[in-house]
Amino acid sequence: MEPQSKVAAIVLAAGRSTRFRSATSKLLHQLAGRPLIQWLLGSLREANVDPVVVVIGPQGREAWASYAADATFVVQEQQKGTGHATLAARDAVAGFAGDLLVVNGDLPLLSAASFQRLVHQHRATAAHLSLMTATIPQAEGWGRIVRANGAVRVIVEERDASAAVRAGREVNVGVYCAAPSVLFPLLERVQPDNVQSEIYLTDVVAEAVKDGLRISDVSVPADEVAQVNSRADLAALEKAVRHRINLACMEAGVTLEDPATTYIGPDVRVGRDTVIGPNVHLRGKTTIGERCRFDGSAFVTDAVIGDGTHVKFGVVIADSEVGAECQIGPFAQLRPQTRLGQDVHIGNFVETKKATVAAHTKANHLSYLGDVDIGIDTNIGAGTITCNYDGFRKYRTVIGDRVQVGSDSQLVAPVTLADDSYVATATTVRKDVPAGALVFNSREQVHRPGWVAKFRARQGAATAAPVAKGKTPARLRAATKIKRQAKPAARPRVRGTAAAQARRLKKRR
Repeated sequence: MEPQSKVAAIVLAAGRSTRFRSATSKLLHQLAGRPLIQWLLGSLREANVDPVVVVIGPQGREAWASYAADATFVVQEQQKGTGHATLAARDAVAGFAGDLLVVNGDLPLLSAASFQRLVHQHRATAAHLSLMTATIPQAEGWGRIVRANGAVRVIVEERDASAAVRAGREVNVGVYCAAPSVLFPLLERVQPDNVQSEIYLTDVVAEAVKDGLRISDVSVPADEVAQVNSRADLAALEKAVRHRINLACMEAGVTLEDPATTYIGPDVRVGRDTVIGPNVHLRGKTTIGERCRFDGSAFVTDAVIGDGTHVKFGVVIADSEVGAECQIGPFAQLRPQTRLGQDVHIGNFVETKKATVAAHTKANHLSYLGDVDIGIDTNIGAGTITCNYDGFRKYRTVIGDRVQVGSDSQLVAPVTLADDSYVATATTVRKDVPAGALVFNSREQVHRPGWVAKFRARQGAATAAPVAKGKTPARLRAATKIKRQAKPAARPRVRGTAAAQARRLKKRR
């Protein structure tokens, strides 16, 4: 690539996010399951912009690295405006010979195509400075574009604008293009002559006009320039983005039974003829096959689900792979590193973790399968638990092909159940089971003939038998005695002469 064809970017992300009322930068808050800043950085990468320098504030700098690992970070120690933030990144792009974009970080919906159009216009007109503009119906809060003879002459921030300027609807988007050798000298001349006493990046336009430099501009669609300045803005943008994603999904052949309650992330892919019920969340890099069915109220993150799989009500799946034609749920949880083969059934209240389950195996009820490998055509009975943790380490259980595990069994890892073995109901397995063997725990079953009738007779006599006159059942006498003992002794009333009082007290004792 020739040097003049290269494009770099400075992303301004050092704002205090005061209207968000958050200890975290607003750009790290989620939009449709992806941090705001990643939307913008993704568009820059798609437009082949490299390198990218992100200017951040001094607070919370540790949090940024995991959100933009392929960017260079520069800290603006003193936040004195957008122009000052741009100057803070000058050393990071020193020696760069191509065109430089400067982009406000709170523009998550700007497309790669709009960045490419700006750069193309900048080069085609041999401009010294180019910028994006947009005409929007509600311009409150935006800097206004002021033109003369059709050319941009100045950008006026709303707080500094007159009523006539504020009436305009053409706004500054917050994206500029210039060579570093042009941009930084202009910025050095900008003075903080404004209400905020800050160095405004927008003032480079007026400085360029003073020097007689050529200024170009590109208008971008209004729906690409939504800013996020508050949580209310974020909620409104979330709704708009979700509508856009859901509409594209339906146009690709997917049925959404209730789009208003369907949440699909921007990196999710759903195959045609899949039906998604209400209140389903598909997040992360999830891929759903064709002809799948989601009954509703499912939460799926970073999962791969094969064709024809039925995800029933109330299922949670994370970082797992589900084969074709499986049945999951209702109320099942597939925790990370679960791998299911074809036609596997994971039923109600079954939880898996680091579990590999081969084709045609079923665990239909109330089981925990953690750290386990299970073969084909195996049946896991209700209440089965793989006891994988001893308080210090995790151990694996291996269950072969065509194994029958009876209900209410405990498999104490590490343990192996070989092919075709049979675990009797309510068995605790502590040692390996050979192929084709039955394993059970000896427990004598004792019968007491006639016990039930006698028991009922005793209970019935105690609760329903008539009480003879002057008689109190023994159990009631005992209860009354306990109750009396529990009451504190009352102080006796003493009357009469001293001798009579003594006789009465002795008698009571």
